[in-house]
Amino acid sequence: MTQSLSTAHIYLVDTNIILRFLLDDHPQLSKKAKEFMLKISDGDFRAEIRDAVLAECVYVMEKFYTVPKNEIADALISVMSLTGISNSNKPEILTALLKYKTSNFDIVDCLLAAHSSPHRPVVSFDRDMEHLQAVYVVL
Repeated sequence: MTQSLSTAHIYLVDTNIILRFLLDDHPQLSKKAKEFMLKISDGDFRAEIRDAVLAECVYVMEKFYTVPKNEIADALISVMSLTGISNSNKPEILTALLKYKTSNFDIVDCLLAAHSSPHRPVVSFDRDMEHLQAVYVVL
C-alpha cells in the first residue's frame, strides 16, 4: 500500500535513499533523496535507520563504489546525527560506526559489539570480539 509523505509517521529509510543521498549519482533519484533527507535534517520528518540498512550501505559503498572506510563511517555518522533520526539505539550505532572507522573489523561485528551488554552477550567463535570491547562468549 503506497502512502504519501506525512509528518505523522516515523519513516524506515531504505538503503537506496541513503546511497542516492550520499553518492549523488543519479539526477532524479539523488534529488528526491536529498529533498527527503533535508526534511529529516530540519526535523520536519522523523525516521529510523535500521542496522541492516547501515550494514548494506557500508557493503555497497565498500565493494561497489570503493569508498574509503573512514569516509563511509563519517558519512553515515553525519546521517545518523540528523535531527529527525529517532533510533532508540542511536548511541550504539554511532559507537559501532566509530569502531568500524578505527579498526579492521567489518560493520556487522562492530554493530554486534556496540549492542552487546552483560545481559546480551555476543556468541561467537571469534576471539577478536575482545578488541571491539564486546561482551561476548566464545563457543
